[in-house]
Amino acid sequence: MLLGSFIKTPTTHSIEILGGIGFDFVVIDEEHAPFDRVTIDNGLLAARAVGTAGIVRVAEPTASKLLAVLDDGATGVLVPHVSDVEKARAIVSACRYKGGSRGFSNSPRAGNYGAVGMWPHVEEQDGSVTVIAMIEDPEALDVIDDIVAVDGLDGVFVGRGDLSVAMGAQSQASPEVHAATEKIAKAAIAAGKPVCVMVGSIEETTAFRPLGVTSFIVSSDQGLMRQAASKVVTDFRDIADSQAEGPDGGATRPAY
Repeated sequence: MLLGSFIKTPTTHSIEILGGIGFDFVVIDEEHAPFDRVTIDNGLLAARAVGTAGIVRVAEPTASKLLAVLDDGATGVLVPHVSDVEKARAIVSACRYKGGSRGFSNSPRAGNYGAVGMWPHVEEQDGSVTVIAMIEDPEALDVIDDIVAVDGLDGVFVGRGDLSVAMGAQSQASPEVHAATEKIAKAAIAAGKPVCVMVGSIEETTAFRPLGVTSFIVSSDQGLMRQAASKVVTDFRDIADSQAEGPDGGATRPAY
């Protein structure tokens, strides 16, 4: 199984920390966080520095967006709202040289700034770049078998948040959302494509392992910081309250 987290803060530090402690990958979130071309570029450099895979969730599935992050050295792309076969084919095409439409350049980081020759660069990129479709629209469920069958699509991410909102579900744990997740996972696995979901905690992964999910995005850098900071505040208040009460129940002066 693979472990990753979303990166919402446009700096290198959280990527260095998560990669350094053993996260398999990070997802730089251009869609829902204030990243631009420069901060994405820096984030991908940080991912390389600590040896973790740097994936970018692009803000939109345009050829120019996909080209930019791949040239900057992204290990792969996570593409929102892939709801039909045509969209799946379009993103695969934009990410591949041979049989696709990716604009060629070996001068950026992906081509080691020109050190890699034309055809070795083409072969390496076509063989290593990972294209992941986000399945998060109800209409995608009707054609999910066709979407996951698209050649060159390497995996799927189940967008339970968007599915929940679109379905009017009470939460991501609602039966209809779980059923949709199961349907997507079953189709992807039958097509030989791995499945990724986002969870709020490690404990939540147990509900998805029986479905064949093998990759998990756990929270985000901001979410993990909030969880850790909330625990610190709670623990601190508990200690402070206990120190405020003396053995006889009276107040005592805290020791600093």
